Amino acid sequence: MPYIVWNGPAPTTAAQQSVTTGTSIKTMLQLATPSTRQIQLLEWGFSLDDPPGADGVVELLQTDVAATVTAHVNAGVQNLDPNGANTLLTLGTSATGYTATAEGTTTASRVFDTVSLSSVSGESGLQYVRQWMPDTRPIIAVSRFLRVRATTPTTATDMRCWVIFQEVG
Repeated sequence: MPYIVWNGPAPTTAAQQSVTTGTSIKTMLQLATPSTRQIQLLEWGFSLDDPPGADGVVELLQTDVAATVTAHVNAGVQNLDPNGANTLLTLGTSATGYTATAEGTTTASRVFDTVSLSSVSGESGLQYVRQWMPDTRPIIAVSRFLRVRATTPTTATDMRCWVIFQEVG
C-alpha cells in the first residue's frame, strides 16, 4: 500500500501549508523507518513559492541520525488506499516529522537525488517531481531516516515537499 507524507500537517479547511527553508541546511521532511520494516520510495518532489536569494540545493537522502523535527501524527501520513491501515513509520520529534530545528550529526548517508536551485528567476524550475521505475526504487533500511533537506544560504523561501512510499517487509 502506498502512502504520502508532506512537510507539514495534512490540510483541513485551508490549503496545504508551505514551510520556510531558513538560511542554512534544514531538514524539511523526515521519515523514520521502524526496526521491523523498510520503505521503498515511489516518488518525491517539491515546490517553492519563490527562487532562493542565492543558489541552493535540495537533497533526498538516507541518514543514520535523526534531525529534531515537528512530529507528524498518523493522520499526517496518508494511506492512498482509503481502506488501508495506518503507517508503521516511527512517529515523534526525533522520528517522522517536518521542519527541523536541529540537524544532528550524520555519520553515514546514502544520497538518492539532488536538485540544484538557481537564484535567478526562471533559470531553474520552482517545481520538481521524480518518480522511480520499479527496478530503480531506493529502499530505506530499517531504523534509518529518509530526509528531504534544503539549503538556501542567504534568503529563505517557502517550500512544500512530499514523499510517496510503500512499506516492505
